[in-house]
Amino acid sequence: MIDPAVASDLKPETGPAAEEAGKSVHLGLLGRTPPFTRRQRRVFWIASTAGFFNEYDRALLSLALKQIQAGLKIAESHLGAMLSVIRLGYLLTLLLTPFADVFGRRRLLLYTVMGYTVFTALSAVAPGERTFVMFQIVARAFAGAEAAVAMVIVAEEVDAAHRGWAIGLLGAVSSSGYGLAAIVFAFINVIPYGWRGLYAIALVPLVLIIPLRRVLPESTRFEKERLEGLRPLKVWQPLVQLYSAYPGRLMMMLSIAFLASMGGNAAGFLFPKFLQETHHWSPGNVSSLFLFGGAFGILGSIVAGRLSDRYGRRLMGAGFMLLAPILTIWMYTAPGWSIVPAWILELFSDVAAGTILNAYSAELFPTSYRSTAGSALAVAATTGGALGLFFEGVLFNITGSHARAICYLTVFWIIAPAIIWFFPETSGRELEEISPEANVI
Repeated sequence: MIDPAVASDLKPETGPAAEEAGKSVHLGLLGRTPPFTRRQRRVFWIASTAGFFNEYDRALLSLALKQIQAGLKIAESHLGAMLSVIRLGYLLTLLLTPFADVFGRRRLLLYTVMGYTVFTALSAVAPGERTFVMFQIVARAFAGAEAAVAMVIVAEEVDAAHRGWAIGLLGAVSSSGYGLAAIVFAFINVIPYGWRGLYAIALVPLVLIIPLRRVLPESTRFEKERLEGLRPLKVWQPLVQLYSAYPGRLMMMLSIAFLASMGGNAAGFLFPKFLQETHHWSPGNVSSLFLFGGAFGILGSIVAGRLSDRYGRRLMGAGFMLLAPILTIWMYTAPGWSIVPAWILELFSDVAAGTILNAYSAELFPTSYRSTAGSALAVAATTGGALGLFFEGVLFNITGSHARAICYLTVFWIIAPAIIWFFPETSGRELEEISPEANVI
């Protein structure tokens, strides 16, 4: 049976609420939202809130890496391996997201928000390197599942004509968590307990759990498949369907995510440390760049979403994915303050490419295992990113330079754009048309 709260959302809106249908809202720097109905607005903002704190945690590890390294007495030669192991936590998302395809998107999103919050906050009291890594691994597992489910909910709820725009805006709003991390990082030397105090802020999402349980509706597409008897009944079924029904699409998507992350993950993680040690920037200067420059960079998500709706996912995806590694090389070789525009443009292109790939992960697979497909993308990116960090450590020991090691790794990144040309075009098409159920159990 459908939850009564969900059933009420499935009914046509009448009265004053109906007048709000299709309303677009201006968000200042982020521009306007798509013409969302009341239900779509509710789903979008809840999904954005979940992603916001996930991005806060990811940014914090990168921004405060130098301070965490000093506080936990982590050797320089161990740094790449530590970051690599932490990222492996995203591999565990593949064990969590099938529950969203079996029991519903709403339930798993709430549980993953809670799990992510608890283990991120526990990172604040980690006594040593091993404990910190363990807490971060589990937090990454919940965060990866949370991000995959939030994106799927938005993709399933919005209109086909605006799906790319909505997914792009979701990425931009979620990425504002980087802004919060940049703001608090500027005060790392005055906040009680330093970097540990910054991680304690992650407890805030726990306050959101109770209202989220009351207002977050279930996906209409999931409810429809449940009523028609098409949803999987066992947790292993979405995994079997994912690897059996559309193997060509799956392998292409995983290859792109793997190569792009292998070539670019180390560049993003080590950049704040690079600024402080090579260019002698203060934490305040780093925060200012991430806050103000990043505000422009994350607009790449919205721009990519809207352009891909208009001109197609393949063209825009390949273009942005080619620019990102080229700009990364400039970013790590630019002299003086020219590093600022280099970083902003690289972030813009990287975010744009990631937005289009995320849209593909939701569009290329049916409702019965769409959440699982999103986590498979995270697993591929995690594996590639972890391997990239490992090779960065190896190359650093050979070259003695993080910058040179990162530039060498971009060769893998440059391969990825060619693969995207083999994807079907999905912009403006309904999800059921793009990826009908294959009934592989």
